[in-house]
Amino acid sequence: LGRRGRADMNLLLIVGDASAAALRPVAPAIAAWVKTGQPAPLIFSESEWLASADVFPIEIEDMREAHRLLGGRDPFESVRTERSDLRQELEREIRSKLLRLRTEYAAAAPSGKALGELLENSAGTFFVLFRAVARVVGKVPPAEPAALVAEVAAAAGMDPAAFDWVLGRLAGRKVPALAPYDPAGGRYMDAIERLARFVDQMGLAGQGTNG
Repeated sequence: LGRRGRADMNLLLIVGDASAAALRPVAPAIAAWVKTGQPAPLIFSESEWLASADVFPIEIEDMREAHRLLGGRDPFESVRTERSDLRQELEREIRSKLLRLRTEYAAAAPSGKALGELLENSAGTFFVLFRAVARVVGKVPPAEPAALVAEVAAAAGMDPAAFDWVLGRLAGRKVPALAPYDPAGGRYMDAIERLARFVDQMGLAGQGTNG
């Protein structure tokens, strides 16, 4: 969902030629689309798309699961991702997101309101990574957030209750306002740190197997 609950239309365009000259004829249509408030489309050349599986496996698998074909050939029939590439991107993403979360937590924790906004705003990003974790361990990611949290918490040894507040908030249920330095924020941080360690351990286990 986009701003104020309005659904964004996220478009992916696969074209034979993605050069500036080739895109010029469609530039007015794309500009008009963006002026409506929608995100600009992702534009790949066919060769770039086929070479992207090892760079963007998380994004590709999310799009494969949820996409709708509007025209042309289904681009996901020709691209395959590898578990090792998925885990490598996952490790990089979760580490960078954890560092950012830790910094933002330090700034937000003295205010219960700011802390609640941080948990709510960051959850969507981490749920994307949760889906990737589920795929790496061989599971089909549940579509429902609470089921996704339960699945990944069981695999990674996280406390699923650490996400009760944010799941309730996202579901529109009445949840208590957070206090400054609320324990709900600390549990959320601890769970994400546990997830990062779990992903790291998967990488070490893979290195041991290869050696």
